[in-house]
Amino acid sequence: MPITQTNQRVNINDRRVINGKDADVVQLHPMKHTFAWDAYLTGNANHWLPTEIGMQIDVEQWKSNNILTEDERIAFKTVLGFFTTADSLAANNLVLATYKHITSPEIRMYLLRQAYEEAIHTQAYQYIVESLGLDGSEIFNMYREVESIYNKASFFLSFNEGIFDPNFKTGTFASDQKFLENLCVFSLIVEGIFFYSSFAVIFGFQRQNKMPGSAEQIQYIMRDESSHLNFGADMINAIKQEQPELWTEEFQAHITNLIKEAVGLEYEFATTCFPRGIMGISQDGFRRYIEYIADRRLQRVGLPIVYGTENPFTWMSESVDLAKEKNFFETRVIEYQTGGTLDW
Repeated sequence: MPITQTNQRVNINDRRVINGKDADVVQLHPMKHTFAWDAYLTGNANHWLPTEIGMQIDVEQWKSNNILTEDERIAFKTVLGFFTTADSLAANNLVLATYKHITSPEIRMYLLRQAYEEAIHTQAYQYIVESLGLDGSEIFNMYREVESIYNKASFFLSFNEGIFDPNFKTGTFASDQKFLENLCVFSLIVEGIFFYSSFAVIFGFQRQNKMPGSAEQIQYIMRDESSHLNFGADMINAIKQEQPELWTEEFQAHITNLIKEAVGLEYEFATTCFPRGIMGISQDGFRRYIEYIADRRLQRVGLPIVYGTENPFTWMSESVDLAKEKNFFETRVIEYQTGGTLDW
């Protein structure tokens, strides 16, 4: 972008999530969207790498004929297959579509951090696959072979069609609503709903002292995804405030209907992949948990709840909140090289 020489400084009131002044994207101060800067600092403080987590117990349990049932093995591989697809597609959406339309430099800073975290998540899945000796082509190709994963992937990819167009630009009512729709789908649905029944399965393993290394990695991932979800909701709410004309009654009804459709897809995924339930979690438990999560996502952006369902998995809250009660790094040996010890 061209830079014009001037002594006129940026007015904080001109800052926008989208449709701000082009030159403003390179100037971090004055900072308007402080939620993004806070999220960026938190992300840096929560940095982790999969290879810092031991997998020996997982390997022993996976090789044993007495620890895991066949249903548990299928469930484990199925949720791993979904995770590999979802995180890769989320990263593509951030890097190839969302970032270039954002005109807030502090939001752009966090998006770069978020994209890196998505890469770490994909590395974690590869690390689990490699450690356990799984067939990587089976796990990473599951989105093509398992219908319920394919249906979820197809659902959220359909909302990329507009903003992935190289000619797409924000700045009109229609294009701005299209961009906002994409944010709602990826933040509230992909990261806010589609991940969560799979998280529940993995933490079901953890509650039974099974696959602890894999579960710890997923716990870190869930912590990251919770930050991504909250950041996305903050972006949605900021756009609502800056461009309230976009948040029409028709658009609100549209987003609510998309979330209801996503709940149906997630219920299909849970019940077809775990038809007999798993880890003591019944099909009905999955359904009610998905509805509970969906209501929380609606509330986060000021929309009325749909289901009014109580949380059947109260222990999931304990898994989410664990970061507040435990030093995630206290059991890990970290050997980062400082500048003076790097081999140039």
